[in-house]
Amino acid sequence: MATFVLIHGGGGSAWDWHLLVEELRGRGHETVAVDLPVEDESAGLFDYADTVVEAVGERRDLVVVAHSWGGFVGPLVCARVPAELLVLVTAMIPAPGEPPADWWDNTGMGHKDMSDPIGLFLHDVPRALAEEELARGRGHAEKAVLEPWPLDAWPDVPTRFLLCRDDRFFTPEFIRGVVRDRLGITPDEIDGGHAPMLARPKELAEVLEGYLTGRS
Repeated sequence: MATFVLIHGGGGSAWDWHLLVEELRGRGHETVAVDLPVEDESAGLFDYADTVVEAVGERRDLVVVAHSWGGFVGPLVCARVPAELLVLVTAMIPAPGEPPADWWDNTGMGHKDMSDPIGLFLHDVPRALAEEELARGRGHAEKAVLEPWPLDAWPDVPTRFLLCRDDRFFTPEFIRGVVRDRLGITPDEIDGGHAPMLARPKELAEVLEGYLTGRS
């Protein structure tokens, strides 16, 4: 059995993972999900990682799972704890010295119209659940967005990338190229949009568990 360390995306919260937590715990695994200090104007990227590392404590057999903006935090955690695996779920992949704010232009994605967040991020999530997710959203303070990503290189941990074929934000055509260029690997793929932990928690749990058993 493993401990899945779940890192939410920008403006999100630990609540985003609650359905996946139920699925993983039902399979006998332990989970750790915390609220990153996204609203704290004094918090930098290492402070985000500290929040996760402190919650992990002395646990071992760790699988770190980072979603979306959490891709800037997951590798920092893996540089600090004995992780067995890092899984990036439709996530941003940082480069050494790159501020998160520069990622959009550096990867060629640019900036999308976010006037319809449900249509862009949550189109396959049940409506009531999508509306609750938006109601729980938090503002993202600037410090961690503007400071350079602090690692000199990717941490020495096996890494998998899981893209979602129906993602309207990080579209498959776009993110496949980013994964190839920045990690040199081929991503794994599942159906669904940008928030599989809310839209497809059972399927996501099966994929994550499959990484441990070699089924995925």
